[in-house]
Amino acid sequence: MKIVVGLGNPGKEYENTYHNVGFKVVDELSNRLGIKLSKKGCKSNFGEGKIDGQKIMLVKPQTYMNLSGEAVVMLKQKFKDADIIVISDDIDLPKGTLRFREHGSAGTHNGLRNIVNFIGEDFKRLRVGIGKPEGDLKDFVLSKMGKDYDELISKAADEIEKRI
Repeated sequence: MKIVVGLGNPGKEYENTYHNVGFKVVDELSNRLGIKLSKKGCKSNFGEGKIDGQKIMLVKPQTYMNLSGEAVVMLKQKFKDADIIVISDDIDLPKGTLRFREHGSAGTHNGLRNIVNFIGEDFKRLRVGIGKPEGDLKDFVLSKMGKDYDELISKAADEIEKRI
């Protein structure tokens, strides 16, 4: 089983913000693959489907970003043999850049750091570069993305599809 976890913050006020890039990629995959995110469990909204006989779960944790590990550890405990891929925004990558890693540190991302605290560094992750702001970091990651990010969301979904 492949579990694809998009990081973000729940709630209307956070929709389409830079910090919700992971949610946006999962939404794009949901549309492409016909997997509705209509189930609830493990502190998440999720949907399940099959691609070429491979079971797929798309997940949007309903904890806030900095507590993402709470949902991911529950998924890992419930689906012990699952291959987990986490999608997050990354200010340390130039806007439009994607970086896939099999494992590694959390870098400066608090959501990834929380996941690492719960399950260690041995999970796959796709970091989506949003660029480093000149002003306040919190204000930037919680500000609305422009339409110019639609192509990046699509490109990130393409990258995940190659790996599921």
